[in-house]
Amino acid sequence: MSFAPANVVIRTRLEPDVDNRGMEVIAESGDFYRSSAIQLEGDRAPRTVTFEFKSLPPGEYQVTAVLLGTDGQRRALVRSHVNVIDTGTSR
Repeated sequence: MSFAPANVVIRTRLEPDVDNRGMEVIAESGDFYRSSAIQLEGDRAPRTVTFEFKSLPPGEYQVTAVLLGTDGQRRALVRSHVNVIDTGTSR
């Protein structure tokens, strides 16, 4: 939970694997969508990857992280819920 406009930091942790080729993180509400993607270097990829979405407006967000393999197919997916509250002063 955070107050709008919110800077949301998503920290992902993964086991390096030769087949890991990309990661995408999506923050989506009924009225807003933002995503970010990076390439991974397989077993040389970092164990922790951080994404930051700045100035998210009020809303209930589904945050999804997707790990992609060498064939572009999803290898793993995790979801979390983030609630950004309108303080009434952001108008």
